[in-house]
Amino acid sequence: MSNIKSCLEQGPVETSAPCRIDMGGTLDLSTFHLPLRHMGPCTFNAALDLRTRVRISPYTKGKIRISSRGFNDLEVDVAHAPFDHPLGLIVAVAAYYGADGVHIEIDSASPPRSALGGSSVAAVALIWAFAKALDRSGHPMPRLHQVALLAHAIEQSVAGVPCGIQDQLAAVYGGVNGWYWPAEPGALAFERQEIVPAQECRAFSAHLLVAYCGVPHASRDINGTWVRDFLAGRYREEWRRIASLSRLFIQALASGQFGQAAAIMNQETDLRLLMTPDVLDEIGRQLVGEARRLQCGARFTGAGGGGCVWAIGELSQVRSLEPVWRQILSQRREAMILETSVAVNGVL
Repeated sequence: MSNIKSCLEQGPVETSAPCRIDMGGTLDLSTFHLPLRHMGPCTFNAALDLRTRVRISPYTKGKIRISSRGFNDLEVDVAHAPFDHPLGLIVAVAAYYGADGVHIEIDSASPPRSALGGSSVAAVALIWAFAKALDRSGHPMPRLHQVALLAHAIEQSVAGVPCGIQDQLAAVYGGVNGWYWPAEPGALAFERQEIVPAQECRAFSAHLLVAYCGVPHASRDINGTWVRDFLAGRYREEWRRIASLSRLFIQALASGQFGQAAAIMNQETDLRLLMTPDVLDEIGRQLVGEARRLQCGARFTGAGGGGCVWAIGELSQVRSLEPVWRQILSQRREAMILETSVAVNGVL
């Protein structure tokens, strides 16, 4: 493999990738979709134009420096770079490419730890940045599905818990998609259904509302609870129901039935709350309650426990909901409506 630093001597490399909102998450973990494969488990997500931007440039030989908004700068010796650091995933991606003497700068437009898939998105953007650097020395660019699979494999190798792949897929492909987990040996781990064509994404965005609740999420705790309970045989019927609702949600959106999709989303949220009541905090519960009152669907993003809540519904209902949500969010200093829309493009 060519030396990354020498490739960067020609100039820095910059890339970006979008974050996502989702429903039916957790089913992208093999822990769940392998035993549920007969139900055709799937996950919905929509990429958002809150992009994470990555820039790599030359640095001191033997060192890796990482600068990321929301974290203290990290400078480490290449030979002893830690993977158990809050920026450990980024370090692990750099190690995969044998990076030596590289400064990695990360700037995300989404709030830190907002449950929009930020760390996975940064990993995708960084892999693409290293690929673009190596392309200067004649190495071919990877295919999109290879980027998603590599980002997922590296993340799972250092996370210490099972990881899904939906965040990486949204970051790589962009758009509004249903992701199916066929679990066929030797086959690709996912199948993509484009739900909204690129030219219709702007109109689709008007049916969405995304709010940051003002506190960071702790998805590992909630995901860990779901995994442990599932392995122990608890809540199996609830997960089968979630798998069914996810399919129905995708079908409703594919046919433009936003009211039906909202009702399905609320059923799925109720099942999650049954299993893990702390998936929504006080602000989140208020947001969900008001969304339902106005006939919208509402759900936490990712594994919840703080972070973001998003809503979907008919255009008039979503427009009525926005000022109500703004009033609720005014209770907390950092909370806000995120001004965003669907990102048609994935990693760039």
